Amino acid sequence: MLEVQGLFVPLPLGSDRKYALENVSLSLPHGQLTCIVGESGSGKSTLARAVMGLLPLQRLGVSEGSIVLDGEDITHASTRRMRELRGNAMSMIFQEPMSAMNPVMRVGVQTDEVLRYHGVKSKTERRSRVLAAFADVNLPHPEETYQKYPHQLSGGQRQRVMIAMALLLGPKLLIADEPTTALDVTTQMKILRLLKQQQQQKNMSMLFVTHDFGVVAEIADTVIVMRHGRVVEHGSTAAVLAAPRHEYTRSLLRDLKDQEKSQPFSGMGKPVLTATGLCKSYPVRKGFSLRPQQRVALADFNLEIRPGETIAVVGESGSGKSTAARCLCRLIEPNDGNVTIANENFLELSGKSLRRFRSRVQMIFQDPYASLNPRTSVGAIISEPAVAHGVPRVEASENARRLLKTVGLDSGAANRLPHEFSGGQRQRIGIARALSLQPDILIADEAVSALDVSTQAQIIKLLQDLRSKFKIAIIFITHDLRVARKIADKIVVMKAGEIVEFGDAQELFDRPKHPYTRELLASVPGREWWARQGAGAAERAVQQPAERNISC
Repeated sequence: MLEVQGLFVPLPLGSDRKYALENVSLSLPHGQLTCIVGESGSGKSTLARAVMGLLPLQRLGVSEGSIVLDGEDITHASTRRMRELRGNAMSMIFQEPMSAMNPVMRVGVQTDEVLRYHGVKSKTERRSRVLAAFADVNLPHPEETYQKYPHQLSGGQRQRVMIAMALLLGPKLLIADEPTTALDVTTQMKILRLLKQQQQQKNMSMLFVTHDFGVVAEIADTVIVMRHGRVVEHGSTAAVLAAPRHEYTRSLLRDLKDQEKSQPFSGMGKPVLTATGLCKSYPVRKGFSLRPQQRVALADFNLEIRPGETIAVVGESGSGKSTAARCLCRLIEPNDGNVTIANENFLELSGKSLRRFRSRVQMIFQDPYASLNPRTSVGAIISEPAVAHGVPRVEASENARRLLKTVGLDSGAANRLPHEFSGGQRQRIGIARALSLQPDILIADEAVSALDVSTQAQIIKLLQDLRSKFKIAIIFITHDLRVARKIADKIVVMKAGEIVEFGDAQELFDRPKHPYTRELLASVPGREWWARQGAGAAERAVQQPAERNISC
């Protein structure tokens, strides 16, 4: 179905390497699902966009090699021909559906465009085919969904709309670029099973771009491992997972395996933060004439954390995790409850007292790029909180440079802008900013959800080191139970705004009590594969002797 031979895509002068893709070759048969795995910057998405003809030709373009789709060489096909092929012969599901969709158009109209631009003139036929496509991907109430805007749908529903859009014209090749990265585990599993089902039913070929070997174990027939724009390993999923030949593949598997461990908490002392009975609801208006109804986002949330302790709060999207985090640091005001810090009720403070106490609780946000001012230097971003709390600017700037070293970056990074850093580096900058006020409590809201597995491991290791060094209490919000097990001493499981289970991390994983917790654990991608392999096989998979690079 797809044959790529000796593909080279050069990077602009001044880049960290010469080629985005260097001598990449692959062969994808009809009806096969192949996963492309690698860290951020490995060239996975560049390869996907090269096949789709979506590279910006002024800056990136194929200099050597060929791309053959179902017998047709499309390496340098015209814009008109590529437009004909997209949708009909091949389609792509993008990583972030909210960014890929038009926010001011109803999702039904956007999906209808695919048919309209490919020559289906009957409006009635287009509508019926769109509704049928929505039903095929298990979207609830297709007629209602058709009329909604993207922001009115959940992340999983938006991704299903993107899948329906991609499959509408029956393409022979489907490319999925990290379509489940930011989804919670149960939604992720539903999307993975849906894609696998559609691929088998329609006998499509699929290239699935991911950084998660758990996803590979769940759905892939074969796997390609990329690093620095090159293919370093290629083989059947069973062979690569059981006996990886390249050291880089083993390191990725090792990072995944390491996330199955947790370290016991040995901290002592009085709680640094105690939350009791936190409640938060929002008014929701349905129709024009009805009074607003209250939607409960958080109900009777209780938490106690000590210096140096890490508590993970896990649950699906909409479970109330982020609402709890924002209430704890008063980014939003709860309707009821208390938050006690240093024997004072944080929720009753105002004015200067509140300003003074804000330095005790700092937050690391989910998207490090969106939470950093793109026009401000990194040094100014890190020093800004300290300056706002009365620290002289020169002293704050010097402290910012020290903090950059603390989080593993060079002090010279202080003069650069956020866009000049990778996702993992930007997250380190966000951590440095949170540390600038020497807080007692760090709240990390999905701080590693969009990072590849090795960068995740680095950030988790950094947070563990900071916890040990400064005795900071960490409240870690996540939907990934593997990450929670790696970093947390205790785990809080939330569903529909309520705590359904709480306990020691190891105990909760080994003997979950609540059915919802068991459902979350069963939805972790690749969990069944690791269980089938057993500890000995998993150990061997990441401890093979180093061999030479294997290319396609």
